[in-house]
Amino acid sequence: MNIPIDIIQPCGFAISDRQLKRAGMDYAVQADKSFYDSFEEYKHSMEGRLILLDTKANISYTSFQFFPTDRLVVGRESDGVPDSLYNAMDHQVFIPMHPPMRSLNVAVAAAMVLGEALRQTGLLYGGEC
Repeated sequence: MNIPIDIIQPCGFAISDRQLKRAGMDYAVQADKSFYDSFEEYKHSMEGRLILLDTKANISYTSFQFFPTDRLVVGRESDGVPDSLYNAMDHQVFIPMHPPMRSLNVAVAAAMVLGEALRQTGLLYGGEC
């Protein structure tokens, strides 16, 4: 699908080729991965809006209008992103959940929102990311 992955340190998991291969099967080695030492470094190097997927947001991801240059941001599975980063995002979206459920696995949630963003922007069917 040609979707780049930006990993900003410190992240909530250890990163090694072995762990990426286990989590991403054989596809992880083919992924276009970029690593950043800090959020500030990342923010200065990228273009587009930062869209945070977070349970505290007030806009459903299906009601949000995505643009092709948007960057989807996910935090740590256990505690999301710090308040300082939450407020630094251009927009925050959430996945509606049926009570008493609160959240999904971060990879599943990211895939759902990414799929919607790709569908809306027309990038799902062969466009360039």
